[in-house]
Amino acid sequence: MAAGETVTTRKVQETAAVEAGLDALDSAPAGSARTPVGRLLRQRLLPPVVAVVLVLLAWQAAYEAELRPDYLLPSPADVGRALSDQWYEGTLFSTVWTSMERGALGFAVAVLIGTGTGLLLSALRPLRVAVGPVLSGLQSLPSVAWVPAAVVWFGLTDATIYAVILLGAVPSIANGLLTGVDQVPPLYLRAGRVLGATGAARVRYVLLPAALPGYLAGLKQGWAFSWRSLMAAELIASSPELGLGLGQLLENARSYQDMALVLATIGEILVVGIAVDLLLFAPLERRMLRSRGLAGAR
Repeated sequence: MAAGETVTTRKVQETAAVEAGLDALDSAPAGSARTPVGRLLRQRLLPPVVAVVLVLLAWQAAYEAELRPDYLLPSPADVGRALSDQWYEGTLFSTVWTSMERGALGFAVAVLIGTGTGLLLSALRPLRVAVGPVLSGLQSLPSVAWVPAAVVWFGLTDATIYAVILLGAVPSIANGLLTGVDQVPPLYLRAGRVLGATGAARVRYVLLPAALPGYLAGLKQGWAFSWRSLMAAELIASSPELGLGLGQLLENARSYQDMALVLATIGEILVVGIAVDLLLFAPLERRMLRSRGLAGAR
């Protein structure tokens, strides 16, 4: 009897030790999330800063070596002066804002249409079989191909620009959501059904949260397509009535053969794209990973 009690006590102790270890593992991500500011800056900020400095040094070296004439390859200082001129003329932020406003509005509408399309195709299998290949084909079609048709349909108006954005972004968002839905374990859907989640409640509380990784990837890709589509539309559908966006500015600089302004505008387009990724999508991805116990993955 004493031996049996000893074995039982030992098993209880071993079980308690295992549970304590699991509790420690569960609490590890919360503790590891408190990263010191200095370490965070070294890990996140220092590498891109070093990369930018190396690119600028290589650029300056190519300029000093006169690999190309200075009117074709301006120096970083020349590009800086072009940015400074925009600043003093008061066009720097207004130009960026014009394009960002168009991009944000077009992307918001694309999210609504793409999400609705993805949910509809995921619910109706025959419709997905019929429309899915077309959606994938539209996703691979360069958005610049839509600009001539949109100009014919809508003229040189904002409708042309928004049409190109939607045609470029909606397929990516819808396909991303479909990919996420395909990866939802059937057990989640059955559990939601047992708990009474049907119709819109099933979509809101079960389907979309479970499909979030694929959906978020589709949103990120959809924004990239929106931004590229916007630049393509502004480059081609250029008109004074449309206002001065980054695409129009790039085309104006090309027509004047002002390479310093061309490179400065390209830099502005790049900075906006990076800023949106770092300030919007990167925090969403980190939050999603933490909610799934994967905080250490990023």
